[in-house]
Amino acid sequence: MKLRYFASIRECIGKSEEIFNLDPTIETVADLIEELKKSGDEYLLAFELSSLKIAVDHTHAHLSTNIKTAKEIAFFPPMTGG
Repeated sequence: MKLRYFASIRECIGKSEEIFNLDPTIETVADLIEELKKSGDEYLLAFELSSLKIAVDHTHAHLSTNIKTAKEIAFFPPMTGG
């Protein structure tokens, strides 16, 4: 599956996207984030945001969204207006 990172999340991790091989035990977005946090301090920092925005296959998603068949997951920091 393709993971895409935007704005400050991209800056923390140091890349805009990557291919992730989904372990069968990972079922939800929350599970995926917990697994990604194990990848290093940069991931831990990037995913400490409490109001993270998520899209699964171009549709707004929640931490509880099932990702077993997903092709792409995108992570966005909270947006601010101006």
